[in-house]
Amino acid sequence: MAEKINMEEVKTSNGEAHFDEPLGNGLKSHRKTEPEPLVERVKRIVRANLLVILTVAGVIIGVFIGLGVRNVALTRTQIIYVGFPGELLIRLLKMIIIPLVVCSLVSGAASIDPKALGKLGGWAMLFFLVTTLIASAIGVVMAFIIKPGAVTVTKPPSLDEEVPASKEIIDSFLDLIRNIFPSNLVSAAFQSYATSYKLVKKNGTDGNLNITVEKVSRGNWTPAGLCDLCSDGALFFSLQVPFGTDQDGMNILGLVVFAIVFGVALRKLGEEGEILIKFFNSFNEATMVLVSWIMWYAPFGIMFLVAGKIVEMEDVGSLFASLGKYIACCMIGHAIHGLLVLPGIYFIITRKNPYTFLWGIFTALATAFGTSSSSATLPLMMKCVEEKNGVSKQISRFILPIGATVNMDGAACFQCVAAVFIAQLNEIPLNFIQVITILVTATAS
Repeated sequence: MAEKINMEEVKTSNGEAHFDEPLGNGLKSHRKTEPEPLVERVKRIVRANLLVILTVAGVIIGVFIGLGVRNVALTRTQIIYVGFPGELLIRLLKMIIIPLVVCSLVSGAASIDPKALGKLGGWAMLFFLVTTLIASAIGVVMAFIIKPGAVTVTKPPSLDEEVPASKEIIDSFLDLIRNIFPSNLVSAAFQSYATSYKLVKKNGTDGNLNITVEKVSRGNWTPAGLCDLCSDGALFFSLQVPFGTDQDGMNILGLVVFAIVFGVALRKLGEEGEILIKFFNSFNEATMVLVSWIMWYAPFGIMFLVAGKIVEMEDVGSLFASLGKYIACCMIGHAIHGLLVLPGIYFIITRKNPYTFLWGIFTALATAFGTSSSSATLPLMMKCVEEKNGVSKQISRFILPIGATVNMDGAACFQCVAAVFIAQLNEIPLNFIQVITILVTATAS
């Protein structure tokens, strides 16, 4: 008996006792299974990545359709018809944004302990801040290396002489706070608060109000405090007075903050809040089912979306001739940030292959390429990271809506390149303080 036990121990220590047992993932040992035929292996890979393959094919076919149709003289109406299937995709994605964001954040905030929620949110905001600052720095460095403004650019004839009024920094900051706390949740779904300016002229002698001229913020404003001397010798002061207006556009930031606070409040209720938490969880799951249906339409919609964008370009040759260095600077900056910096951060933290993760979200990336909208891509991004990359629903449905609102790395890189480009175009040298101002402004915006 002792010899038998010892032999079993020896077999176990050598690993021989487990040859006949299945592995943890449900597969059997490689010694007992026959090699999978090549045809079956290809079929399995295609079935597992069918949506990604269709999306890639849609983008490529869309490029060829757009280049082919450009040779035909199409009217504006016909161009709209070409991009109509892509327009439907954008409308479907935008339709699903509000229920997806609100329900996912409420259920996510309600399912996480408040202390863990605060810690998770703090790390997320730190990550967003650091990556946006890195993107801004890449944009500035690339602009100084490539010098996109060191060319002669002709002004398009469609531009007029009017320049949009600049907004005061304090007003921009106050507008941000006002939008965090919307006065009406229903109107926040399609409107946001913005400060416009009213030009008021006052008599400089008696202080009485003489003339009031109201303008929209698009107007060409007289600088605040400008003095005008009328024919009768009266002195007037022009004052720029801010006033609030509602502009078109979803106040996604206000909806995000409300949903998070509401989810935390439901968790505080305990058993009384369980009914509403289950309601939002079910609502969220139903919304994700709708997203999965939309995903199968995405390759077809992206194909015509890309084709329509290419057809809309009037003169690609002159565009690249005048702004080729600027476009190249932006594209190289985005490529460095998206293909090197962010994957590098992912590898340092997780020690996993970042490009496998990127392949899992390729459908969402292709949709972002066609729509140029973070919010419109949000539904597909949630579906991809949960199903393809195995990210927890609690994490993805809490972090992604916030990231789509706050984290704008591409926009920050583009804004920095644009600022340096305009300075170089007008032969304005930038000192160190001005460069830091550009970085901080692009990161904060």
